[in-house]
Amino acid sequence: MAITFRKSFRILPGIRININARSWSITLGPKNGPKRTYSSTGRTTTSCDLPGPFGWRTTRTRRR
Repeated sequence: MAITFRKSFRILPGIRININARSWSITLGPKNGPKRTYSSTGRTTTSCDLPGPFGWRTTRTRRR
């Protein structure tokens, strides 16, 4: 099993910084509800938790 590193910091209610071994990201949105994540690699993810086992997620990657 590989060793991984991931750390998450809550700056303000609804704003979280996530750090892992290769990149960092900022997540905006409440704990339960719609969220938008911006990654240092150029990826933008929009997600929303729905009642039950359902969820919705879409991801875009910035072209170089």
